[in-house]
Amino acid sequence: MPILTVNAGSSSVKLRLVGADDEIVAERELSAPQAEVDPDELRAALAGPLSGADAVAHRIVHGGQRYTAATVIDAEVRRALGELTELAPLHQPKSLAALDAVCAWLPGVPAVACFDTAFHADLPPAASTYALPERWRERWGLRRFGFHGLSHGWVARHAPDLVAAGERPRRIVSCHLGAGASLCAISDGRSVDTTMGFTPLEGLVMATRSGSVDPGLLLWLLEREAVSEREMAAALEHESGLLGLAGDGDMRVVLQRSGRGDAEAAAAVDVYLHRLRSGIGAMTAALGGVDALVFTGGVGEHAPEIRARAAGDLGYLGVGVDRGANEGVTGDGDVTAAGATVRTLVLRAREDLEMARQARQALSA
Repeated sequence: MPILTVNAGSSSVKLRLVGADDEIVAERELSAPQAEVDPDELRAALAGPLSGADAVAHRIVHGGQRYTAATVIDAEVRRALGELTELAPLHQPKSLAALDAVCAWLPGVPAVACFDTAFHADLPPAASTYALPERWRERWGLRRFGFHGLSHGWVARHAPDLVAAGERPRRIVSCHLGAGASLCAISDGRSVDTTMGFTPLEGLVMATRSGSVDPGLLLWLLEREAVSEREMAAALEHESGLLGLAGDGDMRVVLQRSGRGDAEAAAAVDVYLHRLRSGIGAMTAALGGVDALVFTGGVGEHAPEIRARAAGDLGYLGVGVDRGANEGVTGDGDVTAAGATVRTLVLRAREDLEMARQARQALSA
């Protein structure tokens, strides 16, 4: 069953036709500023090499508490997904715009929603509950949802394939490091803790997102800074993180500047790594130990300095990275140092293949 995967980003829509054996038959990236997909460009793409899909898998950021697994989309599901926009106002509209555009061109092809929150749907109550008044939690359904579930789910299923059968890890700390970044504690294939929460703002320092900030600090600022709640939200989402610290959200640029002795960039990397190491320690505690540390995502896959420096201070956990393997790895690979008791792995982020798998499963249920 060939599956067309649709992944809507901040300014583009990535389309991939995944064959029956998970091979990429064709792919195309369309420009989509302000979540607007050019209908003529989309029509040309879907009538060309990307044609012939038996089903379409759409990446949807938020499934709320209702959608905890990939779901075949009908009119009722589409309506419900629109209602979840208030939980992810920056991300959900982009996904739904792409969904509507593709469905309009392929009305007879089954469509499946694959959710970034679903992998974390069964977080233990201790990990998913905020210590807030019950009246707020009950009225608004406040909880930690977690995100990047398609990426962490791929890690849970495929990281063990990089390890010898007798050493297959049961406790994995998955580090999805890209423009957005989150960690996940995976026990026997299940998410038991993660760094993102009610929104994708919680947790690690990211490209332009702040990560966790003392809520008291934000309340203090609101009382003194001439900004509205909307302006503060925009600053936390688009003007913070590496961009706020170093003036650039691209880790490649920040690392280059740091290597040339730029103090501001070096400090930004230090803050990034401090939060990353702290988060890995927290995920390890949630698991009661760790068997494998996995790096994925754009930064996780392509920044050996970040992997080496993050792992360099985790020797007390049994983590060690081989310098040559770490600097030379391309694609999936094992970069564990000799004598380390924890496997350190690099795994390509393949949300597209995870989406295709989930779509096939949903349609065969």
